[in-house]
Amino acid sequence: MPTTGNYFHLHLVSDSTGETLITVARAVAAQYANVTPVEHVYPLVRSQKQLDRVLSEIEEAPGIVLFTLLEKDLVGRLEAKCQEINIPSLSIIGPVMQLFQAYLGAPTTGRVGAQHTLNAEYFKRIDALNYSMMHDDGQHVEGLEEADVILVGVSRTSKTPTSIYLANRGIRTANVPLVPGIPIPHQLETLKKPLVVSLHATPERLIQVRQNRLLSMGDRDNDTYIDRQAVADEVAFARRLSAKFNWAQLDVTRRSIEETAAAILKLFTDRQRQRLAE
Repeated sequence: MPTTGNYFHLHLVSDSTGETLITVARAVAAQYANVTPVEHVYPLVRSQKQLDRVLSEIEEAPGIVLFTLLEKDLVGRLEAKCQEINIPSLSIIGPVMQLFQAYLGAPTTGRVGAQHTLNAEYFKRIDALNYSMMHDDGQHVEGLEEADVILVGVSRTSKTPTSIYLANRGIRTANVPLVPGIPIPHQLETLKKPLVVSLHATPERLIQVRQNRLLSMGDRDNDTYIDRQAVADEVAFARRLSAKFNWAQLDVTRRSIEETAAAILKLFTDRQRQRLAE
């Protein structure tokens, strides 16, 4: 398919939130370093009138069309238009649904947005999110025993965004900063239920992230925060504490938030299995 310079149009058409489409499309697009998609996202497309606008925009900016539509009439019109103007289209969930149906021998319900039902799992995630926001950055340490996971680490080791990501997976996550010269909350020394994970990064990476942070805040006078020796001392301090209390350790130097969260989820799952086996 021809592109304009280093860009191409990517149309994502969904009858729900579009999250599935966006995740899949970006995962694939990331494999192409020299070309960038211009995303056109169309969520909640559930009527012919809504589809008319989508088809018009696709015709104005032809490109790849990915969709998650369950209504057969909408699917038929979308595919027909793509054939007419000679552009590729693909249903992201269609092949998977066919596989399920062939294996289970039962038809689908055809419920739009069924994965977003307000069920117990949904409210578990909301509860976890509320907990994580209440216990961010060392707040309300008296409630740490109620956590599933506690993240500790020096400044700029991605504790807060990782906590929020885990909360969205239903994991009640607190995070506590480790600062040389400041005693850790005594609650951290006597925990029984939560998994404590100490996040680490190299001094070089921490300095880079902290420099960007200071620039964004317009603070150019906080030399200690980015001093090479001071940062190295912080890292050593955090590692000593981790060894002393036998906390799980995770190097986040080259990990994205998603990769860090996945590694923590594995540690958490392994620990749960081990406890069940005991």
